[in-house]
Amino acid sequence: MEWTGVNDLREKFLSFFESKRHTRLPSFPLVPKDDASLLLINSGMAPMKKFFLGLETPPNKRVTTCQKCIRTPDIERVGKTARHGTYFEMLGNFSFGDYFKREAIAWAWEFFTEVLGIPKDKLHVSVYEDDDEAYNIWTKEIGVQADHMVHLGKEDNFWEHGTGPCGPCSEIYFDRGPGKGCGRPECAVGCDCDRYVEIWNIVFSQFDSDGQGNYTPLDHPNIDTGMGLERLACVMQGVENLFEVDTVQNIMKHISKIAGVEYGRDQKTDVSLRVITDHIRSTTFMVGDGILPENEGRGYVLRRLLRRAARHGKLLGIDHPFLHEVARTVIKENENAYPELREHAEYITKVIAAEEERFMKTLDQGMDLLFEMIDKIDSGMEDPKARILSGEEAFKLYDTFGFPIDLTREIIQEKGIEIDEEQFERLMQQQRERARRARESMEGSAWSGDLLADLSFPQEFTGYEEETTEAKIMAIVAGDQKADKVLEGQEAVLVLDRTPFYAESGGQIGDTGTITLGDSVFEVFDCKKSATKYFMHIGRMKSGSLSLGDAVTAQIDTARRDAIRKNHSACHLLQFALRRVLGEHVHQAGSMVSDTRCRFDFSHFEAMSREQLDEVEEIVNTLILSSLPVAVREMPIDEAKKCGAMALFGEKYADVVRVVNMGDTSIELCGGTHVGNTAMIGMFKIISESSVAAGVRRIEATTGFGVFELLREAQAELSQCAAALKLGNISELPQKLQALVSEGKEKDRKIAELEGKLASGKIKELLEGAVKVEGTSLVVAGMVGVAPDILRSMIDKAKEQESDLVAVLYSVNDDKKASVAVGVSQEAIKKGLHAGKLVKEITSLVGGSGGGRPDCAMGGATKIFEIDEAVAKIPDMIRGMMKK
Repeated sequence: MEWTGVNDLREKFLSFFESKRHTRLPSFPLVPKDDASLLLINSGMAPMKKFFLGLETPPNKRVTTCQKCIRTPDIERVGKTARHGTYFEMLGNFSFGDYFKREAIAWAWEFFTEVLGIPKDKLHVSVYEDDDEAYNIWTKEIGVQADHMVHLGKEDNFWEHGTGPCGPCSEIYFDRGPGKGCGRPECAVGCDCDRYVEIWNIVFSQFDSDGQGNYTPLDHPNIDTGMGLERLACVMQGVENLFEVDTVQNIMKHISKIAGVEYGRDQKTDVSLRVITDHIRSTTFMVGDGILPENEGRGYVLRRLLRRAARHGKLLGIDHPFLHEVARTVIKENENAYPELREHAEYITKVIAAEEERFMKTLDQGMDLLFEMIDKIDSGMEDPKARILSGEEAFKLYDTFGFPIDLTREIIQEKGIEIDEEQFERLMQQQRERARRARESMEGSAWSGDLLADLSFPQEFTGYEEETTEAKIMAIVAGDQKADKVLEGQEAVLVLDRTPFYAESGGQIGDTGTITLGDSVFEVFDCKKSATKYFMHIGRMKSGSLSLGDAVTAQIDTARRDAIRKNHSACHLLQFALRRVLGEHVHQAGSMVSDTRCRFDFSHFEAMSREQLDEVEEIVNTLILSSLPVAVREMPIDEAKKCGAMALFGEKYADVVRVVNMGDTSIELCGGTHVGNTAMIGMFKIISESSVAAGVRRIEATTGFGVFELLREAQAELSQCAAALKLGNISELPQKLQALVSEGKEKDRKIAELEGKLASGKIKELLEGAVKVEGTSLVVAGMVGVAPDILRSMIDKAKEQESDLVAVLYSVNDDKKASVAVGVSQEAIKKGLHAGKLVKEITSLVGGSGGGRPDCAMGGATKIFEIDEAVAKIPDMIRGMMKK
């Protein structure tokens, strides 16, 4: 066996199967497309399900891939062992009803023994206990000795997941030698020890399971082969685990250099090195596929991985953001196989750096709160049952400070504390339900695509060229079931064989309009795609009725489509302008194009200045007024990329794509509808710029008559303002407003001056009534309707007049709440007193909270009738602090 690097192994595998007439496909993005059952791609087969299930036709009946994968069920174990990781690559060869067992087995053996040169006596094979066919191929045709074969049961050698295609499998194991074994005479393949390592799994999908134990033979059985690239590299490089293979080691060495530690010297630092190494691999690829840190879904997976890695950086003594630096090594080690990493390198590193900096800012604050929670639990140590962190507190850490639950769990387990996971999960579920309801309210009723799953006719979209199309009704869904007819007043979904209606996709909303036959009119409210890609015309039968097979006229709302076209084309010009003004790191992160607005989400890490927004607006309007022709062409994806066409980040495109070119300035891949010339957009106006997620900004804008409406509304509002100020002309507004501002500032100055004099007088009176607590003066006073900033001013003046003082002032406001201010002078601080801790203790007794510096702090209270009780305890609080 010859030592072989990870990148060479990948290439050898893919080239080998290309020589067997397989089509090499690039890795699919980690974000599953059209598969709601998966959060992230977790196996080589996952993106192939559509081919196995017959939902799509593969480019070839023989396919080979190296698929990037993420699995997170064992995230808490990553680092603690050298076996677990979240990111891995899966080599695979697939047959969709083409070759079967004989070829799959022969090629696996050929690749191992002839291409990689693995000694035959080092390889062992398992087959399913009833699969005599596979056993005979291995022994009689390949020549594997019987003592290197083993039959295993359903749990080990039968692949099945619910219903659908399934079947027996055959696995190839590498024998690492007796020194890695358990030493028992019966040690063999299937033993739990480290001697036999499974490296290749061939699944023979030959049955259709109904999930009830009944298996029907498939007419066209399939092959699904999977092999972990890193695991194979361990064998070929003679190392113990994935953290020691070449590309992964290079990443770890970079981390070791930053931290000033060496792998293998200390168990605790080894754990942290493994965590960071694994997590930065995962996060670099996730961001490279367009995933951003968020508090839900795959964005939450990314966030928890990044934050766990950042915390372990802290444990190694790294006190600055560093993960983005290591991400560059991840990119360097993988860019030949995954060129998108190199293409998006600046974007990837900026997203990671922004999230790490954000976490660093909240880490100390969140850790302070967590350690306070731990201290409370520690104070009840006589009751072992009390060593539980409530789910509510864990949720607060997650919701307020972005602490992933596993990070909280990891920290408190070191202290022997558990989390009330059930309560935490209840609160999480409530949050998910709120989000789900919000989504549903925005999206409206979703029509199930399952009822259309059996449709199998070619549907033609004519909407690029036509606004009216003659068509035939192919399916009707009414009342959540298929129907032959839709009657007046009924809501329904119609599926046509030809349609000019654009179905919502790529951020562009669906068309509205009518489907008619004589006097029968079906009003189309929306158009969406079913799971099987059929255009669904969603609406209501306004008059008459329509039946299956009817020849109808489909007519879109032309004026609305024109407005949508304007906004969509403006979105393309907007991205061009943003990249020119802000930099090449700008990529589309989402969009929504309607007849009234264009909303564009893009990667950027700070708010745009007014000057930047003005510059972007000017560039877009200049391009509009330049009357640039808009050309739309279809071409192969590779040719489109050579033309410099911008693609949607992380999107998987077909071999032939639609390219929209606006005068050689904006060139993008897009399936939407557009104007024929930029001049048709009319005008472009930015309405707002805001943040929607970490590292993602949003611009909302409008075009054409939308700009006209904005101008009319602005004119009306200015006229109202002028009338309110009794001005004859709106041109006088700026001068009048400046005068009012100046007048207000002068009044504020006089009020502050008077309040300062009142505060000084009041403080002198309060100090005369001070009491002594262990030699320190204590002033406590309650007031009504005094603003918090005045309380703070009075505290400051009191400290100026007394060097050893604690002052507690509170004021009940009109809203039946109280503000509490605490001041501690320098001599009192030396005795152990702390204003922030004192205000927190006081307010906790009266339904509030607070905090601040040692010398000055503020808080609030809601139980105003209990304040006097709390105030009476202040001397004891002071004595307690002095003792500590």
